[in-house]
Amino acid sequence: MNDPGGAGPRAGGLDPNRFRLNRKAAVLLFIDVQEKLWAVMPPAAQAEVQANLVRWIEGAKVLGLPIVWTEQYVKGLGPTIPPLREIMPAGARPIEKLVFSCGAVDEVRAAIRGKAQVIAVGMETHVCVFQTVRDLEEQGIQTFVPADAVISRAESNRKVGLDLMRQLGSAIVSTELGLFDLTKTSGTDEFRAISKLVK
Repeated sequence: MNDPGGAGPRAGGLDPNRFRLNRKAAVLLFIDVQEKLWAVMPPAAQAEVQANLVRWIEGAKVLGLPIVWTEQYVKGLGPTIPPLREIMPAGARPIEKLVFSCGAVDEVRAAIRGKAQVIAVGMETHVCVFQTVRDLEEQGIQTFVPADAVISRAESNRKVGLDLMRQLGSAIVSTELGLFDLTKTSGTDEFRAISKLVK
């Protein structure tokens, strides 16, 4: 596994770096939040997840984090939902795929080459997000999954997906935890911008 820096494992095998985000090492992987599939997501979960996806896009821009953006079978599932598509960085374009795992897509692998950490957000938790995380962990890339920025049609499937990713070694975090871990310090313009996002 790529080590983004630090002292390494402690006695007992715990590696604190496994749970430490490093903005120089990290990329945001934004997975398949598309119109036709989004429409069948649980209405009670949509508002929170959409708000957190906005926070991740805007936070990545504040922190200078690269965003790799995918769409699955656009002909069938449509494009990314407008509130998210419209705030992507200028010039960004989605990578279209047919396989579920982003880790199996050459263009995605090329886009994240040289990065030791991937923050995976989007949908569905138990399909594209899970399969992506499984492949990336196998490839030696640390993965972080904000539980409040992934969604599935059934909450039971979301929970199963998160549990399996945790067993694979992925760090299951929250949006606020992840953004502040990347920010590291208070009293800066970045901190003030991130603080506004998470309020």
